[in-house]
Amino acid sequence: MSSEVRVPTLGESVTEATVATWFKKPGDTVAVDEMLCELETDKVTVEVPSPIAGTLNEIVAAEGETVGVDALLATVSEGAAATPAAAKDASPAAQPAAAEASASVDVMVPTLGESVTEATVSTWFKKVGDTVAQDEMLCELETDKVSVEVPSPAAGTLTAIVAEEGATVDASAKLAVITSGAGAAVAKPAAAPAAPAAAPTGKDIEDAPSAKKAMAEAGLNRDQVTGSGRDGRVMKDDVAKALAAGNAAAAPAPAAAAPRAASSADDASREERVKMTRLRQTIARRLKESQNTAAMLTTYNEVDMTEVMSLRNEYKDLFLKKHGVKLGFMSFFTKACVHALREVPEVNAEIDGTDVVYKKFVHMGIAAGTPTGLVVPVIRDADAMGFADIEKAIAEKGTRARDGKLSMAEMQGGTFTISNGGVYGSLMSSPILNPPQSGILGMHKIQDRPMAINGQVVIRPMMYLALSYDHRIVDGKGAVTFLVRVKEALEDPRRLLMDL
Repeated sequence: MSSEVRVPTLGESVTEATVATWFKKPGDTVAVDEMLCELETDKVTVEVPSPIAGTLNEIVAAEGETVGVDALLATVSEGAAATPAAAKDASPAAQPAAAEASASVDVMVPTLGESVTEATVSTWFKKVGDTVAQDEMLCELETDKVSVEVPSPAAGTLTAIVAEEGATVDASAKLAVITSGAGAAVAKPAAAPAAPAAAPTGKDIEDAPSAKKAMAEAGLNRDQVTGSGRDGRVMKDDVAKALAAGNAAAAPAPAAAAPRAASSADDASREERVKMTRLRQTIARRLKESQNTAAMLTTYNEVDMTEVMSLRNEYKDLFLKKHGVKLGFMSFFTKACVHALREVPEVNAEIDGTDVVYKKFVHMGIAAGTPTGLVVPVIRDADAMGFADIEKAIAEKGTRARDGKLSMAEMQGGTFTISNGGVYGSLMSSPILNPPQSGILGMHKIQDRPMAINGQVVIRPMMYLALSYDHRIVDGKGAVTFLVRVKEALEDPRRLLMDL
């Protein structure tokens, strides 16, 4: 009987997580409640136990994958199954059966990273006919950003190399073929006791090539670094940690190399490596998606804030007394944008395949800075709300955003976004679209500047406005018209009352 391992409840407002580490691999025997893997969210780390005792049959979500609540992670079969160790101890009479059960496993290019589509095969550490252990390093790939090590997906024999050294491969290419079965049971020869790269256990552990290079550059011996990889394998990060901690004495090295080693240790001690939070990863992914998908363009204008500031100063006390919320500038900008979106509806639309979807409502996104990053809570049906309702919604959403209590539903479905960089002192910037929206308005710092009014130079509180828009759906005329209508409504707020 097989049992499914699924993502557990992650907590309030948390809807997805990243598979950080698998503690078991397919074929391993597990006990009930034994930890199988660890998940990371933007708030907590969650350990996932085995629901039954048996054998880990299949891993569905690999390390690094993003999964939702209740997503299938793996399956566990009840009862024990033969492990590689058992196969290795099998009697000679059983070997023909094992040979018949051999299978070929393709070695594929691993995930190369955001926007990286190809790599070059730089080095093969094994040759055809070599016996390899599971997770033993087979080759190293080079991209324009990083070096990627490729481990063996199974124990067996390397029977074919498809991409030779120097070949350029895409993200879905096959690199080699491993034949598992009888070959998987062949024990690797133990490393000689004097071998410098041997682990204290005597096992022949292949350290990461990038780690070997880093150790050589820093003048470190293998036994001066604690490996965090599988079976104690040293990874590149382990070398950096050893240097930063200062717990490894420099190994004898040529005099010419000493300054370089000292420099590397000094730099590493002044660096801090922090894993990106799930929120920051999501922000990065969505902003890059926006740049890669939309034909983004920005148009600028400026607005004289005299009338808005005068109106606000005149009524702010009465407004607060009646509605219980302060009258800010955001409600004026929200109302002005709603007014302009009615005249230029394509700015409130989105592209879906070959269709343009025009929204007959305005769900206004209001960008808000939080200690963990920028979020965009959405005020639904802002076009049907008055100043007081808008101010109350902005205040409530802003508080929930700063406290980290916004749900995913509260940040989805927006049709247009306003981003106020002016609160941080920004004088001019180009906001990035919030996909799949076609427009975003950037507000900036209000600054007194000399302006020519009726032939006279006067000081006025001025603000630069920026509208970034998707040129695939919004033409230049529509974008400029939208921004001019916002400017007109703010410079003469009575237009909002008259719908002009």
